[in-house]
Amino acid sequence: MVLDSVARIVKVQLPAYLKQLPVPDSITGFARLTVSDWLRLLPFLGVLALLGYLAVRPFFPKKKQQKDSLINLKIQKENPKVVNEINIEDLCLTKAAYCRCWRSKTVR
Repeated sequence: MVLDSVARIVKVQLPAYLKQLPVPDSITGFARLTVSDWLRLLPFLGVLALLGYLAVRPFFPKKKQQKDSLINLKIQKENPKVVNEINIEDLCLTKAAYCRCWRSKTVR
């Protein structure tokens, strides 16, 4: 049942659709097509564009992935782990915020 309908589409309906398309004989003939002709060509050209894109897509370079997921790119790179120790009592004495700004290359 399903194969019969697929065979009918491929053998009967698709050739009939392609015969009805207003394909001009030359490149300049595209300029003489009417709006209704372009609307009839639009689905066919869309399918061709999609198939062309899918055929060419494997040859495009893929997006580069990040080399390294490290945040610290500059400060103390020679140390495998960077740890700063501070005394908690010292934080209570003054109003200060302790921030290590990795991206701005400064330590506050």
